[in-house]
Amino acid sequence: MTNRVLLLGGTAEARELAAALVGRPDTMVVSSLAGRVADPRLPLGEVRIGGFGGPEGLARWLVEHAVDALVDGTHPYAARIRSSAVLAAGSTGVPYLRLERPGWTAGPGDRWHRVPDLAAAADLVPRLGRRAFVTTGRQGLAAFLHLTGVELLVRVVDEPTVPLPGNVTLLRDRGPYQLAAERELLLAHRIDVLVSKDSGGTYTMAKLAAARELGLPVVLVDRPAPIALPAVAAEVAAALAWLETVLAPARPDAPPTAPADGGATVGVPADGGQPG
Repeated sequence: MTNRVLLLGGTAEARELAAALVGRPDTMVVSSLAGRVADPRLPLGEVRIGGFGGPEGLARWLVEHAVDALVDGTHPYAARIRSSAVLAAGSTGVPYLRLERPGWTAGPGDRWHRVPDLAAAADLVPRLGRRAFVTTGRQGLAAFLHLTGVELLVRVVDEPTVPLPGNVTLLRDRGPYQLAAERELLLAHRIDVLVSKDSGGTYTMAKLAAARELGLPVVLVDRPAPIALPAVAAEVAAALAWLETVLAPARPDAPPTAPADGGATVGVPADGGQPG
């Protein structure tokens, strides 16, 4: 038999897990991306892009596609889809795992100011500096646009959909970032305060090391309040071990199962190339 896994993706860990599952004769994985980034990094294997329509829509998709396990590897700040996934898994009886990398931990020399949300971050910025490097993403940018007397260097992947005032300098880029380049960026723009989410991982942590070296304060937005989760893994190896416990072993004589139909999908070759 072939086990069907739905992987809610978008993170480096989700892509790593998809790569580990692609090619297994006993497992078919579909990675689902929200579609909020115009040109996302696509994982290996079958990819579905777009929402499900809340927990009810996701539950329907799980049943219609006979999903055997649901792994939620979305961004730590994607609270809505996490809640929908937990509810959908609970209502359908599909085993659920949250794959989430740990947040960052302050070390010697760090000047971190933790705040509960973007609004609190925006309130704190003018008390710490006059030239802020804002790296909290395009969707939360509006929280900072009312600030006056502060120059904002804003780094995003996609072009913002809201008009930007004259005190905003836009930088479009995406990680991973290197320490030397981050240090040079902070110095070139005379940044005196950094604003970040507590995303964790290594892709974007170089900015924190650069701020530490330069003695800059960091406004760090905490992750959304946790909810009760059936199972959690902090790394891909643990997620693979969990899947071994919940998926049925393949029968040697079982024929391969065709990919599930439904949803917008983008096929990605096993060598990692882009779709044709």
